[in-house]
Amino acid sequence: MSRQPEVLWAQRSDKVYLTISLPDAKEISATCQPHGQFNFSALSSQNEPFSFTLQLYGNTIPQGCKTKVGLRNIICSIQKEQKIWWKRLLKSEKKPPAYIKVDWNKWCDEDDEESSDCLASDDDDVAYNREDEESSDDEGMLYLPDLEKARGM
Repeated sequence: MSRQPEVLWAQRSDKVYLTISLPDAKEISATCQPHGQFNFSALSSQNEPFSFTLQLYGNTIPQGCKTKVGLRNIICSIQKEQKIWWKRLLKSEKKPPAYIKVDWNKWCDEDDEESSDCLASDDDDVAYNREDEESSDDEGMLYLPDLEKARGM
C-alpha cells in the first residue's frame, strides 16, 4: 500500500504550484488530465511507494504542466485552462486531506499578483531557483540568508 507525501500548494491566476516533499525520490511520475485530475507516484529513497490523485478545482492544460525534481522535493507547475483564481485547490467542498497544506512561501493574494513581491507567474524558473537557494544539504542544516543582507544593510 502506498503512502502520501506532504503536498504544499499555491496559486496564481494562470497556474497552481504543488511542492511535494519527498527527499531523494526516484521513478517519479506526475501527470495532468484536461478535466483537472492530477496523478503523482514515486518511490522514496528506501523504495517505499508514494502516490496520490487530486481532482483539482478546475480544468487544466496538460501540455502546460511541468515538473522539476530537486534533492528534497518535487515542484509541479500546473497550467489552468482559464486564467481565474480558484476558490480552493480541490473540486470537493470537503476538508482537504491532512497531507495537503498551503505553501505560504509561494502564496500570493489575488490583489497582489502584479506586485514585485509575488513571483512572476510566467517565470517558473525563478520559483525553482529561489527554492534551491534557500536550502542546503550540508550536514542536513537549513541555510538561512545573512540577516544584514536580508534587511538591505
